[in-house]
Amino acid sequence: MADLLLWVLAGVLLYTLAMMALRTQGWLPSYIRVSGPITTVHTKRGRAFLNWLAAPRRFWRAYGNFGVGIALVTMGAMLVVVLTAAAGSILSPEATPSEVRNPQNVLVIPGVNEFLPLSAAPGIIFGLLVGLVVHEGGHGLLCRVENIDIDSMGLAFFAFIPVGAFVEPDEESRNEADRGSQTRMFSAGVMNNFAITVIAFALLFGPIVGSIAVADGAPVGQSLPGSTAEAAGIERGDLITAVNGTAIAEPGELETVLRNTTGQQVAVDLNGGDRTIQVTREPTITAAVPQVIDGRGNESGINWSERTPTDVVAVNGTAVSTEREFEQAVANHTVATVETENGTATFPTGAFVIQVFEDGPLGNTTAPTDRYVIVTEIAGERVIDPGSLSEALRDEQPGETVPVETYVLRDGDFERDVYNVTLDPHPNGPGGFVGVAPARGVSGLVVNDFGIKTYPAEDFLGLLQGDSEAFGGLTDGSWLGRVFMVLIMPFIGVLQSQIPYNFAGFVPEIANFYTATGLLGGLGSGVLIAANLLFWTAWVNLQLGMFNLVPTFPLDGGHILRTSSEAIISRLPVDGGRRLTTTVTVSISLLMLAGLFLMIFGPQLFTG
Repeated sequence: MADLLLWVLAGVLLYTLAMMALRTQGWLPSYIRVSGPITTVHTKRGRAFLNWLAAPRRFWRAYGNFGVGIALVTMGAMLVVVLTAAAGSILSPEATPSEVRNPQNVLVIPGVNEFLPLSAAPGIIFGLLVGLVVHEGGHGLLCRVENIDIDSMGLAFFAFIPVGAFVEPDEESRNEADRGSQTRMFSAGVMNNFAITVIAFALLFGPIVGSIAVADGAPVGQSLPGSTAEAAGIERGDLITAVNGTAIAEPGELETVLRNTTGQQVAVDLNGGDRTIQVTREPTITAAVPQVIDGRGNESGINWSERTPTDVVAVNGTAVSTEREFEQAVANHTVATVETENGTATFPTGAFVIQVFEDGPLGNTTAPTDRYVIVTEIAGERVIDPGSLSEALRDEQPGETVPVETYVLRDGDFERDVYNVTLDPHPNGPGGFVGVAPARGVSGLVVNDFGIKTYPAEDFLGLLQGDSEAFGGLTDGSWLGRVFMVLIMPFIGVLQSQIPYNFAGFVPEIANFYTATGLLGGLGSGVLIAANLLFWTAWVNLQLGMFNLVPTFPLDGGHILRTSSEAIISRLPVDGGRRLTTTVTVSISLLMLAGLFLMIFGPQLFTG
């Protein structure tokens, strides 16, 4: 990636030097202008079309007035949001996820922004081109509606890559227009961006995502480093459709089939049988709580990290070769010695508790709420992980008092304690509730004998289709809820830690997880292409419209702020209206810029 970026920068630099040399020598025609890597091609053609389009002036003025209202409301809301976020960056900088603190992620550039892969570039570029063309077209149209002359129109290129269009109003003619005409002209661009956003969302949420279904199989989001799946050649984008001849319809079935398969080697069909490979399973640690495996109990500890995975070899001297064998081995030992390829550790085996709720049933006993706790038994029933914890509580009734066996970390060692806990009703189903939030795995040790992370294809599609159960109820399914989801989906994995991936649209590497169906099923992969273009067109145009409404020059928001301030101040019984207008405009602009700076760089500045 670094080499690619260097080549791109070198190409842009070479292009810039060549174009500047041509300009210096006078070899460029007058309609081509160069400013650094930006090249603009100017023309007077198209003005006749704008004159024809501007004929229903009453309609376009009403459209412009509506756009002014939308712009002012949006500007006010943006000012509040930015200042609130800036205050949060100062008061609670650690609350901002570390990935969001990187200034590079403010740039909507695939490959530079951590959340946007290069495969998203075609959709983003398409959305950007549409956005810039309609934005500048709106300015040009309202220029003719308000009788403001146009010097030229044209295309803008970054090096040789088209990045949009522009309209140059005649400055003298623009200054002669009244404030209302100028304000309507400046707001027309963002109004067009918002209009395109609404159209794109309507098409996306309507016939397009309604014609997309999740393909049968277990979608592979990642093969874990050093895993048997990686060694066998399973890659991101593969779809596991059968194991040992048993069809897999969804990710849960893959886990069930693997757990019920005793052999260490399994035959895996990928992509509907296009390819069959043999995978030799090994119980690999994919996640761990450091405090559990760092060598407590006079053992050396397990050397594990995401980049240096390790396989479990034995539990209390009994060799294990699958995930199921590992779970069966630890179930027989409340305290177990786990031997891996990179060290050994002895620790209590149970459900590792991330948090004991202070006002919950266990928290209301003398159990600590500020220490690491492992629950190993409830009412005499063995607990080894969150699943068995839920099973043990499902058979208990709220209001009953049951013994809960725990191991609490004190002074570097785990100490056994038993608490008599009066259960609350479970908030999400039958049975009792003990008042803890458990981590995945056995004592926080997650073991996977296959070595893949599945991609939540069904949940991502559910967010777009308005499924209120997607990701456990992340959205209410309303139209506005779906719009909000589209805005955050490219970095949703950062904002919601339980979601393992971000969504960059229906890019090629995940297209295998979906299939066309219903009304537009005959279009095949064309449905996914349309969905991807509409997703990014809506996302980019909404962002572009809001960005241009930042109340500072030379953005449209700065011009709208100036003309609106003039209109209000001119009606006030005060002297020096022009000076007061300048004061208001500059003050709000500086306040907004300071807020944006703190919002972007504040978490870095105030976390050292």
